[in-house]
Amino acid sequence: MTAPVRTRSSADLIRAEEPVLAHNYHPLPVVVARAEGAWVEDVEGRRYLDMLAGYSALNFGHRHPALIEAAHRQLDQLTLTSRAFHNDRLAGFAERLAELTGLDMVLPMNTGAEAVESGIKVARKWAYDVKGVPADQATIVVAADNFHGRTTTIVSFSTDETARAGFGPFTPGFRIVPYDDLAALEAAVDETTAAVLIEPIQGEAGVLIPRDGYLAGVRELTRRKGCLFIADEIQSGLGRTGRTLAVEHEDVVPDMLLLGKALGGGIVPVSAVVARREVLGVLHPGEHGSTFGGNPLAAAVGTAVVELLETGEFQRRAAELGVVLRDGLTELVGRGVVGFRSRGLWAGVDIDPAIGTGREVSERLMREGVLVKDTHGSTIRLAPPLTVTAEEVRSALAALEKVLGS
Repeated sequence: MTAPVRTRSSADLIRAEEPVLAHNYHPLPVVVARAEGAWVEDVEGRRYLDMLAGYSALNFGHRHPALIEAAHRQLDQLTLTSRAFHNDRLAGFAERLAELTGLDMVLPMNTGAEAVESGIKVARKWAYDVKGVPADQATIVVAADNFHGRTTTIVSFSTDETARAGFGPFTPGFRIVPYDDLAALEAAVDETTAAVLIEPIQGEAGVLIPRDGYLAGVRELTRRKGCLFIADEIQSGLGRTGRTLAVEHEDVVPDMLLLGKALGGGIVPVSAVVARREVLGVLHPGEHGSTFGGNPLAAAVGTAVVELLETGEFQRRAAELGVVLRDGLTELVGRGVVGFRSRGLWAGVDIDPAIGTGREVSERLMREGVLVKDTHGSTIRLAPPLTVTAEEVRSALAALEKVLGS
């Protein structure tokens, strides 16, 4: 990384945000100015190991050379046409993404929340056109403690009051059941059910991993009951857990996948609904769209992301380094860590509340040069770029051990 350019200080920039930015986030007090690989640098030149990776949006690290090169090349050619016209990059992106996921068709969007909203629309349309559910009666079954985004419809089926309170009236048509409970799911599904929408691993809830057989059970139940299985892999997918998709740990193929975050390589927002042909085939011109969805720049970067995943290198790295992460956390249980859940390079770590909240531990780690993010209570999340080294993972664990004992 180049030498820092002296501009406004971190403290000055943080103060400058206060009167002009909506207070919808509570960031850690670090102002990032440069980044490369698994490392970021603030405006004063202090370096930090990024153990969050943009909530998995940076699976391939900051400024991965192949992704930057793809973006630069496309910037010199064409950036946007809207979907009023075809562009020369979209077909290749859709072909490669469909092949990578083992499904048939792609609906390109931009953000993760847009992918979820689009998946909901498609599931409802399928229920009316294919399943024969009476008009305006389709239901979708979701899990408690879910996180699928923050749009009005999505927070309508959230159980997090911070996300919901003050934003009603809420969108009807959703049934909430406990996560990892097949009996409750079976009881909630009826002839009006269009789909079951599930995160294979609940990220925002603290990296909650269901029991073995749960995802396979969801797949069997939805087939038997005649409704769709939608897997929200926006955080869990694209290499994070040691497989291309988290559902692959149980050899499950859903009817619809929701992808985002890492699909844009940390460069541009790219998301997608990927599904069987008879599911996405229910859409017709004018029924859904996005000015920026499938734009040439996004398609070029998304194609480069798929090419990286096609090698299998990043899935292998996540699996192998996930063992390093898991073993290191195991050593900390009873020494400030009361428990953890991990799969691949992704972990939710429960800190002894007597030591501090998740926010307080995150701030202490920041002062040690490691960036993580808290979630509920005293839980922190670890999700480093898949380009991280074993030495860097051990360094982050050593910093955690230090702050737990300080």
